[in-house]
Amino acid sequence: MIKKPELISFIELAKGKLTKLPKYNSKFSNKIYDNHQKIIMLLVKYKLKLTYRGLIELLYVSNELCLAIGLKRMPDHTTLVKFAKQIKASLLDSLLNIKQAEIVAVDSTGFETESKSYYYWKVFGRKKGVKARRWDKLSIAIDTDKQLILSQRIRRGPRNDNIDFRRLLKKLKIKYVVADKGYDSKTNRRYALQKKAYPHIPYKKFSGVGYERAGVPLKFDEKIYHQRSKVETVFSVIKRKYGIIVKGKSFSSQEKEILCKLVVYNLDREIKLFALLIIGFQQSLSF
Repeated sequence: MIKKPELISFIELAKGKLTKLPKYNSKFSNKIYDNHQKIIMLLVKYKLKLTYRGLIELLYVSNELCLAIGLKRMPDHTTLVKFAKQIKASLLDSLLNIKQAEIVAVDSTGFETESKSYYYWKVFGRKKGVKARRWDKLSIAIDTDKQLILSQRIRRGPRNDNIDFRRLLKKLKIKYVVADKGYDSKTNRRYALQKKAYPHIPYKKFSGVGYERAGVPLKFDEKIYHQRSKVETVFSVIKRKYGIIVKGKSFSSQEKEILCKLVVYNLDREIKLFALLIIGFQQSLSF
């Protein structure tokens, strides 16, 4: 049995996620390339860490890839550049469409917004009087069982972690929520309980006497709390596989670039989970 290339599986899975999105923005569109094809090309670009020109060169030499995407004509790289500027971040966010999990971990990380290293800005830049640019802060909620991203919030850093806690959980149906001390607040605990989700958040040293009383005594389960480390694994995979640096000049383009990386991560993760399921099924048959 010939194994299907992973990139083709990636494209087919992406097509399934895009079925509810409109193919064209207007009835007057030239209909040479539809939105589904353009989004898939963008996702392939970030999956393989290519430039726009590099992606078009790859398409020129890969008939199988063009066939999988459904291209009848070869686009110019400027077509994708313009589309990336026009596409709404909310549309990309809708591709993170999993909203239910038993245990959810919440945390945040940063992405560099220039090619110069942190050391350059911290040491050399200060000596020369160079002001460092602000970085982008990504907050996510993940399903700790499948390690899939459920929701996200992107802001200019540095920002306080607490401001995104409620928004990350707003549309999720969950049983437990785990987070580090940065999310320690009475408001966050009460919000989690209102959603019928049991919060496992360590208390800060100076939280105060009786601070945890949000209507009921809260018990801390170490086994559940240690699931939080999986969100660090997700951050590590995203940065290693798709890059820690965002190249967009405006915050809007940087936000969409990070969102594309999150969507690509989820697609890759779903492919891996399906492959593990098949392997497990085959092993069960062998016994």
